[in-house]
Amino acid sequence: MFFLVYVDDILLTGNSNSDIQNLLRNLHNKFTMRDLSSISQFLGIHAVSTSYGLHLTQSQFAQSILSRAGMLNCKPVSTPSQIQTSSSSNSSAAFSNPTLYRQLAGCLQYLTLIRPDIAYAVNKICQHMQSPTNSHFEALKRLLRYIQGSLHTGLPIFCDASILQSYADSDWPGDADDRKSISGYCNFLGSTLISWSVKKQNAVARSSTEAEYRALASAAAEIT
Repeated sequence: MFFLVYVDDILLTGNSNSDIQNLLRNLHNKFTMRDLSSISQFLGIHAVSTSYGLHLTQSQFAQSILSRAGMLNCKPVSTPSQIQTSSSSNSSAAFSNPTLYRQLAGCLQYLTLIRPDIAYAVNKICQHMQSPTNSHFEALKRLLRYIQGSLHTGLPIFCDASILQSYADSDWPGDADDRKSISGYCNFLGSTLISWSVKKQNAVARSSTEAEYRALASAAAEIT
């Protein structure tokens, strides 16, 4: 009997350098590995050391998405989505390349790892992956144009007090198609955003108060 142990990339972090070094020594005794020192690139995320801690970006990955869509030189816009959609007859026609739509939507999901500003727009796009229409693809292109203008937007990681704070809100009824409300929350550890969510609620809320309580319940579950 034997056990095969395979370890790929590992990121170690903590507030005790001596404990980290001790763990690294134990790992070296068990595995053949290299210590690449301070983080610079990890799973497509670029980390830059700053005066306050770290700044995480996915600019190279975002550019690869734009390249796949043929939009490397597109004109940027200031918002990820627009309130009003096209009402032309062509807008409801099936998009001619649904495979491309699904590939781009899947890539955008990974981009939300450190981009909470696009979380809701990506969620809306992914709701139509089965049968995308021309209007859905226009919404996707609109998001890509926003990404073009915010390539270096990222997530700051601060070295400060570890105080947990949470914020929640709802938009009643935010979805014009099915009248379901939108829940949103964000959780901070000190000044660092550590988790977030923006998505439709599972059922139609009969009042704004009910929608608010559902948003609070989602945030409380995440904190727990």
